[in-house]
Amino acid sequence: MLHNIPLPHPRPNAKRFIDVLMGREKSARPPLVEYLVDVAVMKPIVTKLLGLEWVDYGTTRESQKVYLDNFISFWRRMGYDFVRFEQGLPFPEKQILAFDETSALGQQRAWADEHHGRIQNWQDFELYAWPKIEEMDFFPFEYLSRNMPEGMGLITCHAGGVFEHLSWIMSYEGLCLALKEDPALVKAVSDRIGGLMIDFYGHLLDLDSVVAIFPGDDMGFKTGPLISPADLRTFILPWHKKFGAMTHNRGLPYFLHSCGNLESIMEDLIEDVRIDGKHSFEDTIIPAQNFQARYGSRIAVLGGLDVNILSAGSEEDVRRRTRLLIEVCGGRGRYAVGSGNSIPSYVPAQNYLAMIDEALG
Repeated sequence: MLHNIPLPHPRPNAKRFIDVLMGREKSARPPLVEYLVDVAVMKPIVTKLLGLEWVDYGTTRESQKVYLDNFISFWRRMGYDFVRFEQGLPFPEKQILAFDETSALGQQRAWADEHHGRIQNWQDFELYAWPKIEEMDFFPFEYLSRNMPEGMGLITCHAGGVFEHLSWIMSYEGLCLALKEDPALVKAVSDRIGGLMIDFYGHLLDLDSVVAIFPGDDMGFKTGPLISPADLRTFILPWHKKFGAMTHNRGLPYFLHSCGNLESIMEDLIEDVRIDGKHSFEDTIIPAQNFQARYGSRIAVLGGLDVNILSAGSEEDVRRRTRLLIEVCGGRGRYAVGSGNSIPSYVPAQNYLAMIDEALG
């Protein structure tokens, strides 16, 4: 049974959210945070719990406005102090499509082709159809910024980070081979991606309602980074440093979502890139409370409720872990409670709602 959501009269406070994570303010209960909520989970909440008519984003401005209005309502009524939204430049990438059996909406899912990339040599690089920043439609970002409810902020980013797009454009296998055989090609591709994203972030940082930049760039797996720390320091982290500097120059925090075991580059992320907070935690790698004990005096910890518990546990399992995170991590400060990764289609809506309900209790 839900006791606290949907909130009938939300009172979002994005300033307090940022102040808590930056260590400028203490809070009796940590605020909520989330990275992404899959449409398969969001749609029934919007229609059944909030009583709104669902409209897909569509191709017309009217359908897009209704979708974005519902999007705002979802984040607001669930108790968040912000709306997090992302879109990115349309980099051509080879993908594998398959039916998503975990989704009640009958969705298809796209996976990156790990073996065959769009760019495998210099000829491919020259022929590649690089997107143009002037052709990017920034309407959803601008609409959200103009229509933030009082007290709410917009948290945003380019969808997909430099490493992710690099490994998708070249394929993961192709990237690994090129790092050994033609690192100049890797640099050329990563520099084109990063340069375009610099221009992209320039647009986002001009929006009045933006309170933080919070990108995702999955650089690791269970036991380490997907490429060597040295290669990450050469080709990837300098771009995050530039994005972070742009963000800090506007007086805003730069949070990072990155999956996997990044212990070998955490000092780089904290001291050189200067991230203000870390998101994406998996208990089998390092539980959020253990990560916080190690790094929480220097950066904020975002989320941490393991997706295995959210997807396969009972509602009471979810509530119990939420209470533990609130007590341990929230008690230390510089913490926001939420999932360890995101809310994918296979997380039961009742488990997601139980986490939110418990956090607001």
